[in-house]
Parts: sequence; C-alpha cells; structure tokens
Amino acid sequence: MTAPARQVDVRAPRFAAALTSVVLAVALLTGSGWLVAAQAAAFAVGAFAGLRVAPYGVLFRVLVAPRLGPVREREPEAPPRFAQFVGLLFAVVGAAGYLAGAPVVGAVATGLALVAALLNAVTGFCLGCELYLTVRRVLPART
Repeated sequence: MTAPARQVDVRAPRFAAALTSVVLAVALLTGSGWLVAAQAAAFAVGAFAGLRVAPYGVLFRVLVAPRLGPVREREPEAPPRFAQFVGLLFAVVGAAGYLAGAPVVGAVATGLALVAALLNAVTGFCLGCELYLTVRRVLPART
C-alpha cells in the first residue's frame, strides 16, 4: 500500500513564485551570480527536501497563511516540487554563467527562470508543473 501523496496549499507555490521573481529580477538587473546562486539553493531545498521546508514555503506558512484564512484548495506536491528542480537547473546555469565570466549565459538562463516564475506568480500557470504532467504521461509508470 502506498502512502497518500503530500498535498500543498495552492497559494503557497504562487507566493514562492512571486518572491522568486523579485530575487531573479534583482539578480538580472545587477548581474549578480551570487544572488542567482542563492536562489538556486532555495530551489534545491524545495526540490530535494520538499516545499514545506523550502525557505519560501516556511515564510508562507509562518507569515502569510495565517492571515489568509483556511486552506480551500490543495494540490499534490510533486508537480511544484519538480518545478523547483527545473528552476534549480536554470539557476545553476545562470549562476555559473555569471560567476564564470559569461554574463550572456547567466542573463539568458536567469531571464528564462524569471519568465517562468512571473508566469506562475501572475497567472498561476506553472510551466514546470505542466512539464511534470507531460513527462508522467509520456514515460511509463514504474511498478
């Protein structure tokens, strides 16, 4: 018997995307590879340890959620967690580009991550989540 899938408040990933957008926009404007690396670390925690312990997830749970009222809708954690992994890949490339002296690579990778984060923050459409669902449909499930 498998354990039930972890669920998250649907508002939490949008909050995280909004904060991510701010961090990546500042990084893009300043060309700071270290700031992109810090965002990569935040993505890594969310991707590997889970959204509940990710920095923006903790901020949401402690500071924001109590002011919003009860959770009305939850979603499986797996798609947004996969999205954190995709964000991590772009942030690692962005940070490496900036820190290795290839600012165009850094800016392009950071800019792509920023577009995805802004799309999620503004509309609720999560590109990484959709990619997760597509991969699940294409690849056979392991038994």
